[in-house]
Amino acid sequence: MAPLAGMLRERGFRVTGSDSGVYPPASTLLESLGIAFFNTFDAAHLQPAPDLVVIGNIIARGNPELEEVLDRKISYRSMPEILEEVFLPERHSIVVSGTHGKTTTTAMLAWIFHTAGKRPNFLVGGVSENFGKSYGLGGGEDFILEGDEYETAFWDRGPKFFHYHPDDLIITSLEYDHADIYSDFETYQLAFRRLVNLVPRSGRVVIWGDADDSGPALRRAAEKAFCPVETYGFRGGNDWMVSDSAVDGEIMRFRAAHHGKMFGEFALAATGRHNVLNAMAALIVAQGRGIPVGEIAKALGTFRSVKRRMDVRGEIGGVLVVDDFAHHPTAVKATIEAARGRWPGRRLWAILEPRSNSMRRKVFQEALPKALALGDRVILGAVFRAQQLGGENRLDPETVAESVRALGKDARVFSSSDAIAEHLAAEAKPGDLLLIMSNGSFDGLCEKVLKKLGTAAQLAGEARTQ
Repeated sequence: MAPLAGMLRERGFRVTGSDSGVYPPASTLLESLGIAFFNTFDAAHLQPAPDLVVIGNIIARGNPELEEVLDRKISYRSMPEILEEVFLPERHSIVVSGTHGKTTTTAMLAWIFHTAGKRPNFLVGGVSENFGKSYGLGGGEDFILEGDEYETAFWDRGPKFFHYHPDDLIITSLEYDHADIYSDFETYQLAFRRLVNLVPRSGRVVIWGDADDSGPALRRAAEKAFCPVETYGFRGGNDWMVSDSAVDGEIMRFRAAHHGKMFGEFALAATGRHNVLNAMAALIVAQGRGIPVGEIAKALGTFRSVKRRMDVRGEIGGVLVVDDFAHHPTAVKATIEAARGRWPGRRLWAILEPRSNSMRRKVFQEALPKALALGDRVILGAVFRAQQLGGENRLDPETVAESVRALGKDARVFSSSDAIAEHLAAEAKPGDLLLIMSNGSFDGLCEKVLKKLGTAAQLAGEARTQ
């Protein structure tokens, strides 16, 4: 919603807004653009009446501003409707969807198109480090956007991406997620099959072709296509294949071939096999839009990822603190594996907050321990807003920790971020990697850990000089 406010401001609209608490990067973006906002909801904020109210998908009946909008019949739209009506007409829509990797892939595509001088319009579900923001209105013919399967608004329970009318569609993966709105995996898959069915016959669908978990679901979705479908991956049988993928320091090097013919060699400044796959999806679409392989390679070599994806927050006393958005067992696994490759030899602490609407539920209670056990030490925080869920539905961190211990790894549960920071400051050793994973702030855990480590290092230094 904050990037959308910025986009509307750039289009000449006067924009204000309300939320129950605005924090970085949303708050800093709004402040830099001179967009006024309230940290509370109040019907008085609608005096005088705006021409239009854009209602976010977490706003529900009972919200005082929503009730005022309905009572006074003020015009309103959802965020996807604004994109559909204001920004997407007369643009070639490139939509990146899937359970994992869509934010990074969208940012990669935007950077490739920018590097190639295509002046892309884009909207990413995170802060692209190359641009320093989540959106751009370059004025070119392409609009590149992240296609989220989450519901649109309180009156429109369909997924947001139904409004984006893709001409080129990427589906990176399909695994069950968003258990709060999709009752089962079949219902979740159905949304993507319907999305594929929206692509015009002149368009293209690009899917990951070799995932054990995603593969069958992706191919079922692709059956709904009336346009060409292209597959990519590491295994034989894909239209586009990765070869010679290897970590070189903090760079991933790989080759890509199309129908057996070498397409190009690439160096990616983002480690992990999952990022190679993200890059493959992006380069296929870029190639289809006429961008030369040299421009694609130059862009991937200078791509700086998205904030909160393997984000190095600091190193104090030889202890490295890394922040990541991982909020699904598969994402946790991929993140830990990527961290192992980027920082080999370090003792890795896998530290997780069960925060997303799916992670807070028992749906991942069996899969999560195997992913976390790839770390050397495991720490689980409390379930975010646990009181909102009944015990029969809520993830039990102690049960997860017990399963991790059964797999041979030390695992502990703490009730607060302060307790976790205290424990890490006392137990972490030089050479350790603290991999902190949450799709939220984890109650400021990164900052708290760095502060504790700094205090400990200072005390140790004073002790040595005495």
